[in-house]
Amino acid sequence: MAFCGLVRTLTGMTDLAPLLERQFLRHGRETSIKGLLLNRAEGPSGIIRSVYGPSFCLVVQGAKLSTLGPDTYRYRAGEGLIASVDVPVSARIVAASPAEPYLALSFALPPEDVTALVAEAEIAPAPAAPFAALAAGRVDPSLCDPIRRLLECLDQPRDAPVLVPLIRRELVWRLLHSPLGAALAQMGARDSHGARVGRACAHIRAHYAQSLRVQDLARLAGMSVPSFHRHFKAVTTMTPVQFQKLVRLQEARRRLMRAEEVASVGYAIGYESPSQFSRDYRRLFGNPPARDGAAIRARFAPEPALP
Repeated sequence: MAFCGLVRTLTGMTDLAPLLERQFLRHGRETSIKGLLLNRAEGPSGIIRSVYGPSFCLVVQGAKLSTLGPDTYRYRAGEGLIASVDVPVSARIVAASPAEPYLALSFALPPEDVTALVAEAEIAPAPAAPFAALAAGRVDPSLCDPIRRLLECLDQPRDAPVLVPLIRRELVWRLLHSPLGAALAQMGARDSHGARVGRACAHIRAHYAQSLRVQDLARLAGMSVPSFHRHFKAVTTMTPVQFQKLVRLQEARRRLMRAEEVASVGYAIGYESPSQFSRDYRRLFGNPPARDGAAIRARFAPEPALP
């Protein structure tokens, strides 16, 4: 039975591939449907550092590696990755060619939507299971049809406002009842340590340019400061200060891709010292801001703004 399911999934991915490629070439990476991103690459990539928000990524063709701390997740055609909270990830495309390009899509999973469906389905995460910020695995064949309809909505601007919310709800429902359902159900447990850390991560992303106090973040998470530090690092593999710095620098890179002036970018993301901004940026990305910005403008389309 498992083999039959795998065959159906791969058949569904084969059917989705030309549609996804066509929509990428027509609409680009950041689509008109909020939270829906498309990706295509004709060769393996270098390391791509980013912060994954709560989301689901599906590989339709090719393969990708995503790394969080010491853990590496490989997912290929017919497999997906769920991010339960905002987490800093290093990723790279490992299987792609001009003849068979890497094709993938991702869509945001608003925690409140997941919570509502978890309650409706009366799904309870296993109490002894540790919180997993990332989880990868084979997708259920039933996902292929709503994903196809979601992609088709890009060409139906009149219908999209009505149909997209319904399709999103169906996708979350089917994911909850798939092999990745346990990982997704974690997002619906409001009082779990992981969900509390997730709220703090979302707050940092939304206010990355501001000075943030760990005491305030701990209060937002409903934890003591020592407990918050411990659980935050267990979920994200870094401290809140390190997490904020990473979010800031990734926003800086996105701005530099739009050819914004280096000094103004540093101030905009919360740095008071241009030299400190340049040092931190070079430490993370390997080149100073101006040189890196020029290089990536020559190779890539702009990344979407932080939500």
